[in-house]
Amino acid sequence: MNDDIPLGTGQQLPLDERPAEVVDASSAPASGFDDRKAPGAFRTIGEVAQALGIRQHVLRYWEEHFPMLRPVKRSGNRRYYRPEDVQLVATIDRLVHHQGYTLRGARLALEQAGQTSTPRQDAARNKTSAPSARTLPSLLELVDDNARLVGELMAIRATLASVLEA
Repeated sequence: MNDDIPLGTGQQLPLDERPAEVVDASSAPASGFDDRKAPGAFRTIGEVAQALGIRQHVLRYWEEHFPMLRPVKRSGNRRYYRPEDVQLVATIDRLVHHQGYTLRGARLALEQAGQTSTPRQDAARNKTSAPSARTLPSLLELVDDNARLVGELMAIRATLASVLEA
């Protein structure tokens, strides 16, 4: 990441220039919890806030801006964060507070990295709808088509420029 850009300036590198590890949730801390719960246990919002050093109201605010962050809610709207939710929160915190992303930029980076939903949401979607994921060959075809179109547009631009010069 470009360290010359100070945090809070609103400047960001385009998504395609950001390193892949920027949006890799697997590098999030596995357990910052000092309790004796199992690593896969659900955590309350207070436990997550304390372990990650993020205030509870910030976690609730992030739930509004990151559709992929959906902790389980039980009676009285009490939130319980799954381990994958904790990793996502740690990733969002790293992007926003340590790497200078805006909330929108962090959300877009996570969406582009394919972290648009939790495994539970993915399973529910797969049960209710036909698979719509593109395969690698079809994605490569799209890239080739885009490159071809850009080439054609550049040729048209050159033709127009020569006509205007004449």
